[in-house]
Amino acid sequence: MPEDFLIARNPEEGSTLPYLLRIPLGEHGIVLKAREVWPRTGKVYCHRAVGWPSEPEIVEATPVRSCRRRGAAIDLVLDRSRENRSQFVLTRIKGGREAVFWQTARTAKQARPTVAIPTARASGLAELEIVVDSHERYAWKFSHQQATTRKAPLAAGDYAVELDGAVIASVERKSLSDLVSTLTTGKMRYLAADLSDLPRAAIVVEDRYSHIFALEHVRPSVVAEAVAEHHARFPQIPIVFCETRALAQEWTYRFLAAALAAIAGESIGEVRTSALASAAAPTPSAIRAWALEAGYTVSARGRIPAEVRAAFDRRE
Repeated sequence: MPEDFLIARNPEEGSTLPYLLRIPLGEHGIVLKAREVWPRTGKVYCHRAVGWPSEPEIVEATPVRSCRRRGAAIDLVLDRSRENRSQFVLTRIKGGREAVFWQTARTAKQARPTVAIPTARASGLAELEIVVDSHERYAWKFSHQQATTRKAPLAAGDYAVELDGAVIASVERKSLSDLVSTLTTGKMRYLAADLSDLPRAAIVVEDRYSHIFALEHVRPSVVAEAVAEHHARFPQIPIVFCETRALAQEWTYRFLAAALAAIAGESIGEVRTSALASAAAPTPSAIRAWALEAGYTVSARGRIPAEVRAAFDRRE
């Protein structure tokens, strides 16, 4: 008979995977570190743990109906009415490292939207260099887009572009759980204040807006109200919901490219306007020379008569 499926606090300080899962499979079970306690809004990344602590801080202990391994997958069925069926998929990522993804049928389907991400260049740029904050863990690679990345510390946001050595646009990346935490703890105002110092900025969420209303550990209305309040207070910093990591990455790439093209165009426009203004403002000596040729009497110094200026402006 399978044992309980256990979830405990990860005693490892500073870990980005705050939970330990013990899957009742094998003599000692399989122990994983995890980011969430259930794959509600998307696949949950897991990593092998050294072992189960001797005195764990248990978060959940749920009876198990069945736990079976099928090739690279472990099917887990819990003895409860809701959130009872899930699967752990064991795979290899870049560098040959093992990775485990915890998913349900719904999150697996959600992770594969029926869309094809375009490969066309953004804003006509041959290639975009994106600055990735040096503190960003598991950073996007933009391997599908025509972009290169460079790590550097950013004062605001996680991904940015520069013009003449200065950051001119930045995007803050959030998971839904991270967004909820930032909104409900009051940290969003400080984050938005930092982003407001930039010409262009946005916050992108790797999830759907509708999933706010499926939250269980916080009132959905509180989160929805906080999102609305943010847009009213900081309309120049939108919160954009993209249903998957891949789509959030694509949106960020195109936003940064568009921001760079727009601001670079504004700079060129300022130079052109200044040149046109200079050309449209003739010097007094040029007006006097024209007036003498046209038969007007003007002094070598002093104010040029209004009728002479008017005639100069009407010249063909």
